[in-house]
Amino acid sequence: MPAPPPPPLPDPTLSPLVPADAAACLALDRAALGGLWSLEQWRRELEEEGRPGLGLRRGADLLAMASGWLVVDELHITLVAVAPDQRRRGLGRRVLQALMAAGRERGARRATLEVAAGNGPGIALYEALGFRTAGIRHGYYRNGEDALIQWVNLTLGT
Repeated sequence: MPAPPPPPLPDPTLSPLVPADAAACLALDRAALGGLWSLEQWRRELEEEGRPGLGLRRGADLLAMASGWLVVDELHITLVAVAPDQRRRGLGRRVLQALMAAGRERGARRATLEVAAGNGPGIALYEALGFRTAGIRHGYYRNGEDALIQWVNLTLGT
């Protein structure tokens, strides 16, 4: 008789990112985005009051994260990352929606981000959440790729 299938994994839990998460954030950043920030940059990011960050965890594993900067009444989303083996499960959407809600609760009326012009899955996610392209930053990324500047109104429907 074949062995029964393993039990389903528990849903990841959402929690704020804190300075003690710097190493986990660095590891996920490297795995998912190629390493945008150094450990020192992550420490600074997680220590600043006006820089909200949220993570989705299963146990000790950080599966997805989103972070941003609050500037007056705008949330500048600095990154959204999902572990490569966890993609296409709605984790990016979940953590980004939670970050947008946290920004709105802290007074943000609009949110903005940059996305690589060739990042089809990212663009589709952001458009599904209401983001619209407002401009282009030519040669923005290290590899010379253009970035689309996207904005969304966080106060619609509230």
